[in-house]
Amino acid sequence: MNRIDRLAAILIQLQSRRLVKAQDIAEKFSISLRTVYRDVKALEEAGVPVIGEAGEGYRLMEGYKLPPVMFNQDEATALLTASKLVESKTDAGMSKHYNTALDKIRAILRLSEKDHMEDIDDHIAVMQHPSIVHQPPAELHLQPILKAISSSSVIDINYNSLEKNESTKRKVEPVGIYYLGSHWYLIAFCQLRNDYRNFRTDRIDRMVITDEPISQIHPPLQSFISKMSDEREVFKVVIDVEADIVKYLGEQKYYNGFVKEEKLGGQVRMTFLTSSLMGFSRWLMLFGDHATIIEPIRLNEMVAEIAENILKKVEQSQMLLT
Repeated sequence: MNRIDRLAAILIQLQSRRLVKAQDIAEKFSISLRTVYRDVKALEEAGVPVIGEAGEGYRLMEGYKLPPVMFNQDEATALLTASKLVESKTDAGMSKHYNTALDKIRAILRLSEKDHMEDIDDHIAVMQHPSIVHQPPAELHLQPILKAISSSSVIDINYNSLEKNESTKRKVEPVGIYYLGSHWYLIAFCQLRNDYRNFRTDRIDRMVITDEPISQIHPPLQSFISKMSDEREVFKVVIDVEADIVKYLGEQKYYNGFVKEEKLGGQVRMTFLTSSLMGFSRWLMLFGDHATIIEPIRLNEMVAEIAENILKKVEQSQMLLT
């Protein structure tokens, strides 16, 4: 990237945030802090009112605006692709707001970019894998949760517990939301349990943003996500699968922690890292007659126990029929 393009990109970065650290600029453009200082000075000399706050970063003077930013074809395509993901992975409310924002962006595009987006729209799709039955509900409460986080407000919810299959009314202080697998989750401080809890947003029946402010400053979302990753126990699984069967495992192997594979004659040795041996053993039963477990030994025992229970059920059914 030449210096002129970099200066324009830095200006866009300054417009996109209230405060931008010099280190963030350096990392984004792979330049030294000394170069950052020179570039910011160049913007100032060009008449851009950049205010430097000691030890904090840079910001633009309040009220300073530039004409609408123009997008190139690659950026327009990225926005369109993101809209497909938002439509597929969020709820109707979030999708509606995103598409409204996208329409406003379309309005300032050049005619060539508008035509490009029209042409490419029908060539991008997000499909659900046929082996994963998941139909997101119309309401995942994502927009109200983010609004409550922004205003530091307590939210009142009715939550249906997946484990106990019971509904409880709770007041929670939202920390953040994240997407995992096929679901959105809310991490919040639960006043009922007096501790932090995870809530699946599609299990929330009712949500009301109250006038009650949160009682304390909560740790950032990333700290909870990092903690969950550290606490999750992971098991290494190695299996040999007949070579002509591997292709039928499809995307499911990735959902079960697939890491690598190597050919060994007519077999393929596959390595997985899974957080649930029980879940992996039940998936293995789908093609277990074409596979051999190398490790761990415990997985052999779990699969044998499941097979024995299935055999008992079959024998019981046969007895009832006779």
